[in-house]
Amino acid sequence: MFATPLDDGAELRPLEPWRAEEFLAHMDRARDLVDAHIQLARSATDLDSARALLTSYARQQAADTGRLYGIWLDSTLVGGVLFRVFDADAGNCEVGCWLEPAATGRGLVTRAAEVLIDWAVEERGMHRVEWQVSSANTPSVRVAQRLGMTRDGVLRESYPYRGVRHDIEIWSVLAPEWRKRRR
Repeated sequence: MFATPLDDGAELRPLEPWRAEEFLAHMDRARDLVDAHIQLARSATDLDSARALLTSYARQQAADTGRLYGIWLDSTLVGGVLFRVFDADAGNCEVGCWLEPAATGRGLVTRAAEVLIDWAVEERGMHRVEWQVSSANTPSVRVAQRLGMTRDGVLRESYPYRGVRHDIEIWSVLAPEWRKRRR
């Protein structure tokens, strides 16, 4: 197994089905913050559903259509990043994230997303990396900005969640822009 250091005692690792108990404990700590914006927390409410979610991403990784990574801080799972969509043939992917309250404000998601984008662009030849976020999720919008992404537009009231229709912002970075930024 591999681990990629993110600084400050944090590291990025694959989040695999055998970690379902740890993932569920993390989701229980993160649930309120995560559930405010995305359905991830609702998809892992007990050990079976946590294992099923992690297994679905293991299958996506095997099919080369998605991947899931955890962020550990001082040996505790505190969040994660993922390729929600990964289309190698088209050269497009979407990166997403989540974090529990105790780990916010440290730049962990930004650093982890940089690792994913570097890999997608440099190793897999992705041309376009997207970040889709509810306009109400200000911390996630700020991550897209810190990553040097461009706001492509807003899908107004396109995401029905928890009885409310949310605006979804589409942010992206293209491979030449990413390479120039990373120099």
